[in-house]
Amino acid sequence: MTLKEMNPGESGKIVKVHGEGPVKRRIMDMGLTKGISFVVRKVAPLGDPVEITVRGYELSIRKFDAEMVEVEVLK
Repeated sequence: MTLKEMNPGESGKIVKVHGEGPVKRRIMDMGLTKGISFVVRKVAPLGDPVEITVRGYELSIRKFDAEMVEVEVLK
């Protein structure tokens, strides 16, 4: 499952960040690294962007970038 497919209120853990080069580096620089837990706060009406809480701060991530983040949904 990817971050893009999650709904508001769901929490998860990052399994892997896909992509290459500068795109992958930018996602990882935002704090989205393997093993980190997060909560999906909001999803814009058209699905772009997705707002999550990760590492104690709010992060808005584009749908294009969110589909590169493989996650495990936590119950």
